[in-house]
Amino acid sequence: MGIISWIVLGLIAGAVAKVLLPGRDPGGLIGTTLIGIAGAFIGGWGSAEFFDRPIAKDFYDAPTWVAAIGGSLVLLIAYRLLFGHSRSR
Repeated sequence: MGIISWIVLGLIAGAVAKVLLPGRDPGGLIGTTLIGIAGAFIGGWGSAEFFDRPIAKDFYDAPTWVAAIGGSLVLLIAYRLLFGHSRSR
């Protein structure tokens, strides 16, 4: 897959991660979108590096999508933990 495909995959993975993990994000829509793109890259890298699952050349490969959404979820949770507002006000 090319870089544009990974960006599109990241946009969609970020949207899916936001649906799976609703709530207010410190960065808003743009921050969540960037987290989705970064999560897709990190999820794809982690899948290839740690699970010995090579990155597929096909855009519609289910394990690639799962890795991208998983990477987006992990980054979104970490982002909320690091930069989120406390609930006690």
